Amino acid sequence: MFDGYDSCSEDTSSSSSSEESEEEVAPLPSNLPIIKNNGQVYTYPDGKSGMATCEMCGMVGVRDAFYSKTKRFCSVSCSRSYSSNSKKASILARLQGKPPTKKAKVLQKQPLVAKLAAYAQYQATLQNQAKTKAAVSVEGFSWGNYINSNSFIAAPVACFKHAPMGTCWGDISENVRIEVPNTDCSLPTKVFWIAGIIKLAGYNALLRYEGFENDSSLDFWCNICGSDIHPVGWCAASGKPLVPPRTVQHKYTNWKAFLVKRLTGAKTLPPDFSQKVSESMQYPFKPCMRVEVVDKRHLCRTRVAVVESVIGGRLRLVYEESEDRTDDFWCHMHSPLIHHIGWSRSIGHRFKRSDITKKQDGHFDTPPHLFAKVKEVDQSGEWFKEGMKLEAIDPLNLSTICVATIRKVLADGFLMIGIDGSEAADGSDWFCYHATSPSIFPVGFCEINMIELTPPRGYTKLPFKWFDYLRETGSIAAPVKLFNKDVPNHGFRVGMKLEAVDLMEPRLICVATVTRIIHRLLRIHFDGWEEEYDQWVDCESPDLYPVGWCQLTGYQLQPPASQSSRESQSASSKQKKKAKSQQYKGHKKMATSQLKEELLDGEDYSFLQGASDQESNGSATFYIKQEP
Repeated sequence: MFDGYDSCSEDTSSSSSSEESEEEVAPLPSNLPIIKNNGQVYTYPDGKSGMATCEMCGMVGVRDAFYSKTKRFCSVSCSRSYSSNSKKASILARLQGKPPTKKAKVLQKQPLVAKLAAYAQYQATLQNQAKTKAAVSVEGFSWGNYINSNSFIAAPVACFKHAPMGTCWGDISENVRIEVPNTDCSLPTKVFWIAGIIKLAGYNALLRYEGFENDSSLDFWCNICGSDIHPVGWCAASGKPLVPPRTVQHKYTNWKAFLVKRLTGAKTLPPDFSQKVSESMQYPFKPCMRVEVVDKRHLCRTRVAVVESVIGGRLRLVYEESEDRTDDFWCHMHSPLIHHIGWSRSIGHRFKRSDITKKQDGHFDTPPHLFAKVKEVDQSGEWFKEGMKLEAIDPLNLSTICVATIRKVLADGFLMIGIDGSEAADGSDWFCYHATSPSIFPVGFCEINMIELTPPRGYTKLPFKWFDYLRETGSIAAPVKLFNKDVPNHGFRVGMKLEAVDLMEPRLICVATVTRIIHRLLRIHFDGWEEEYDQWVDCESPDLYPVGWCQLTGYQLQPPASQSSRESQSASSKQKKKAKSQQYKGHKKMATSQLKEELLDGEDYSFLQGASDQESNGSATFYIKQEP
């Protein structure tokens, strides 16, 4: 197994560790002179093609040199960056009373090509925004350093059944030995050495080369699912050299005997580990598939959308009527928000008919069996009825659980629900939950679990009492036995780190922490941001991922907000809270017209979050008795 541990043949194939490379973009035409105006740099148009302004970085140039059919961006990078902008700048702007903007500062590394002409303008923009929008650097963030420096614990991969390797992570733990590239070596070819796992954080592992014993000077983090990670014995089977690190090469004269002694009885990765990783990252959804998905501007209905891209099981869906293909929506392929074509008609759900009379070339309906299955229910006996009261997570304000009412009972166990005191007259803000959804709860759930319940907007008899409210409204509570009481052994613990979708801006995945656990309900906090941006999610939500998921799939991770962002945000939040201190402290959802005007700016609107007071952990029974 260890033959070749001390040699490195010249004909061994070499491949250096590859860093993430940015896509090349075409440089601007060289015959266009650069001009300066008040410290800003522009390209001079030729007078024939016309001018265009990049919607991402603000560079002005010849329209024909711009990227995309609509000529909205100066490069591929700007186009991609526009699609992954952080919502944080927009949030800060709103907190300070400014209108939201789609031109939030880009979080990913700027390319070197095609951006020099806009450098001065970009720097000026940074200076102007510094007072209100602090930069959040992606380049400087490292999960390993973040975990190590703060002694954080990450949620195990086995907690995420929908993620790659979530169901077959096995016994990968500390002290497992693997073969990895040896970076402490001066040889011109890639060589390997054996390392042991010191600490696990999701997919990431802190490794130490064999021979270093208690010396942590060369410890390093890597993603266990990476292509350069192999079980012990892979080098021997592949004819790759095992070479001890230069720092400890002098410690032993017989490294083969040392390895035999160290590895006897030790665990390593399964022989088919790489194959399992590859198989777990194959996704049945493909581009050009058509689906029905919630209309992000009118939650009460669905629309037809087309799969534009698939990343790690996450889908970028473009609404079918979007001519420039910018009206999109992000969700996981197992999300309860997407369905097969014809689903809305089959259960009686509202549906926006498309102006497109026939499918576009290459588009085809997604097979129904690919969608997440809901639990079958028996609606023939005692069942939910219109007008029944319950508690529900508000999809427009995910940090709150609100007083809600069943507005319509659909087929197959689906319910249309409205938030009391905040509903539009036409029901356009009703939302659909299945009867087994972990996002709806019986009357009294919040009280017994010490969660702040958001009362109806305008309700003055505070503190809110359910029995009084039921009597005043002449309504009844939905029976407790109809709700989902299953609580899986999910494995999450308070304080665990993970990567979570920000459902206010569902294209973004952020560094996050589990701060509360109520049975199967998790409260997710975005690191570096105030608690008002937290969100309640189910322990089996497909919007939660292990540490290292973004690196594994190539998705961009949003790091914690910087200190200056937090200070600016905190000051703004305090001013807002002070101004509202004598106002109703209830549901913060705005009227539909105001919501569209202030938050539906362009196509960036999605499920919004709101604020809730800090809660304390409490232990009690799952439900409260429904007695007057």
